[in-house]
Amino acid sequence: MAEPGDRASTSEPRSPWLSGGFVSAAAFIGFIAVIGTALAVTSDNSAESGSTAPVPAVSSAEPQPSEAAADGAACPELADDQQDLPASAPVGVTWSLYGSVALPSSKEAGPAVAGKDVARCYAHTPVGALLATSQISVRYLAADDWLKVTRTQTVGAGRDAYITDRTKAEATAVPDGDGGGANGQIAGFRFVTYNDTTAVIQTVWRFPDGQMQAATTTALWQGGDWRLEYPADPADPAPVDSLAGYTEWGGV
Repeated sequence: MAEPGDRASTSEPRSPWLSGGFVSAAAFIGFIAVIGTALAVTSDNSAESGSTAPVPAVSSAEPQPSEAAADGAACPELADDQQDLPASAPVGVTWSLYGSVALPSSKEAGPAVAGKDVARCYAHTPVGALLATSQISVRYLAADDWLKVTRTQTVGAGRDAYITDRTKAEATAVPDGDGGGANGQIAGFRFVTYNDTTAVIQTVWRFPDGQMQAATTTALWQGGDWRLEYPADPADPAPVDSLAGYTEWGGV
């Protein structure tokens, strides 16, 4: 396994999520490689996305817990059963701020069960996989109980090392008190592959300075839900100059 710290670059946007005591954690760099760069959860939500597409309404309220939110409860059946890859932005999607990152959800495709930390139960469809990768990739870093999210909603050869490294880092790191940073937002997506068990999706993240990066994430259908794969050696994100070739999609 490559050392996560080998990917660190002083030019990368630095996430204020780290200011809570995770500044020196090498494991975080591995997460950066998975989602495309650090996404900030700050009070600053004034960044312009630069998109010319209509901007969906965004609620500042986080999803409320479902009655079925108990751990281990079976997921309810969802209405979405469309297996065709979306050729445009999925309809019926609403966006809610998780910190200051807009995350998508749908009554038809999930998450059907959403609480403060865990949002789960997605449709066994391409749109369900897209929503799952968007939600989980942010929550397993930003959630207060990130350990619960990571253990229940991620799989893969790199997961245990991430948990170990981050736990150690949080126990020893000193908060730096810096609340600023890059406020990344979802800007677009593209399906690489999709079948009944695996969805590989490229997500473009846009930052306040206009820079964009595309990250490739994999969702695996296991135990009746989509789970995010955390590989042993996450691929680095790729800079992109435009959304050409991607479906434009975002909440802010």
